[in-house]
Amino acid sequence: MGEVRITRDFPVTPERLFSAITQRAEVLEWWGHDGMTLPDTALDFTREGPWHSEMRDADGNRYRMSGRVTHVDPPHSVGFTWTWHLPEGMRAPESHVTFTVTPAAGGARLTIDHRALPDDDRAARHETGWTSGPMVRLARHLQTHPN
Repeated sequence: MGEVRITRDFPVTPERLFSAITQRAEVLEWWGHDGMTLPDTALDFTREGPWHSEMRDADGNRYRMSGRVTHVDPPHSVGFTWTWHLPEGMRAPESHVTFTVTPAAGGARLTIDHRALPDDDRAARHETGWTSGPMVRLARHLQTHPN
């Protein structure tokens, strides 16, 4: 199975970073890529249970994903399953994501472990997806809202 590990430091406290990655109002600020809207979401990572999101790009293309929050350990980690919904109504294979927050010099470190990805090019696509969109947007969100 494929795996992706991404690590990024932010100039905020671990508690602040954990809030930004779990609280629905904040997740809506950085989830997805620039230019996308989130017309239908249940992105509350503060409790175990189901979640879902639909992103739409400027051309109206819809990208649906869902899963289940498997654990929440404030302010250290949150884990959830992840699957894409395919246009033909089927679901892609399920993978698992863990966000881990640890202290770092000058702030907090976020490590994203995305595991159980199929052994094809999806791991590379997910790595590009996390680093080119959400992590850029999360950094921007935390610069604007450091407290």
